[in-house]
Amino acid sequence: MSSHAVMHAPVGGRLLTPAFKALLAAIAVGAAAAAWRFAAGIGAVSNLSDGYPWGIWIGIDVVTGTALGCGGYAIALLVYVLNKGEYHPLVRPAILTSLLGYGLAVLAVMIDLGRFWNLWKVPVYFWRWTHSPQLEVALCVATYVAVLLVELSPAAFEKWRKTGSTALRAWSERGLRFMDRALIWILALGLLLPTMHQSSLGTMMLLPATKLHALWFTAWLPLLFLVNAVLMGYGAVVLEGHLAARAFKRPLETEMFARLGRIILWVAAGWLAFRVITVAGDLPLVASGIGVAFLVEVGLHLAVIWLLASEVRRRSPGQQFRAAMLLVVAGTLYRINVYLVAFNPGSHWSYFPAVPELLITFGIIALEIAIYIAAVRTFPILSGHPQPEAAR
Repeated sequence: MSSHAVMHAPVGGRLLTPAFKALLAAIAVGAAAAAWRFAAGIGAVSNLSDGYPWGIWIGIDVVTGTALGCGGYAIALLVYVLNKGEYHPLVRPAILTSLLGYGLAVLAVMIDLGRFWNLWKVPVYFWRWTHSPQLEVALCVATYVAVLLVELSPAAFEKWRKTGSTALRAWSERGLRFMDRALIWILALGLLLPTMHQSSLGTMMLLPATKLHALWFTAWLPLLFLVNAVLMGYGAVVLEGHLAARAFKRPLETEMFARLGRIILWVAAGWLAFRVITVAGDLPLVASGIGVAFLVEVGLHLAVIWLLASEVRRRSPGQQFRAAMLLVVAGTLYRINVYLVAFNPGSHWSYFPAVPELLITFGIIALEIAIYIAAVRTFPILSGHPQPEAAR
């Protein structure tokens, strides 16, 4: 752990910039809409119905948000399973992104639940729902948030051990020693839990069966969702790296992202080929209105593969950013298609999010960005230049 301490440093600087104040304003508007939801009921702020019990709070904030939060999982697979230690500088910011994605997904679930005050019963009376994939998702996501907090704790310990408080310094040193000893077990949990619940997010959409369009319904949905989460995690890591480098004037890890791009290329190509093969018998259905959504989804993935297929483009910062953005958009579209667009409960049902639903989702996204900025300015999370020994 000590060698990692010299690789990360707080960004520092003024927090209350105009951009940060704009984020606070979006959070305040979203919080006001959420307060109205809890005061007046879910029907007062949403267009959810018996036909569409899940809207954008689940389709975007949870299903898509947790996939974007899989950067920590995806990078951990490389660093700790495939022994690619060269990507270690990406681990800590990826874990922070994961923590925010999963933590705020839990918040979105609480807003979406009709009787949210009964949420505590899920872990206490878990045997009542052992037949439901939602139980696995709920328990795994909640546990994974706790695991991510532990995984990120060295950033706090490294900051606090430099404070003037003797007690806080001693507590931080004990925390770092504990993390050194327990890291392998924490990592094992951190790899197991996303594997379970990301595949279960696909399993849940096996249940509607005939209500899901044939171009998206396949028995392989659990595997497709799991690998899609890995791809979106890689995309989020590259995007976060580029945006952080530009916003905080940090060195850009161009060479590292170029090497990561080769891995993304093969995973994306394999995922897309398998995705198309699993619905090959229904491909004539693309000649329909909803088939356009399928074609756009496939086209976006093909664009990512084309961008990353060239060594020159992989080494270009601009092309890296475009490929990562397209990867995130393509993965987001796939998940929204499965949960909302391709889901048809009957011709007499329809859904489009109400304005308060949108405001709450925008507020959650703004909250995630604001916490990220505050965290990297305060704690040693982003990679930086090694400091001299005397300075530590």
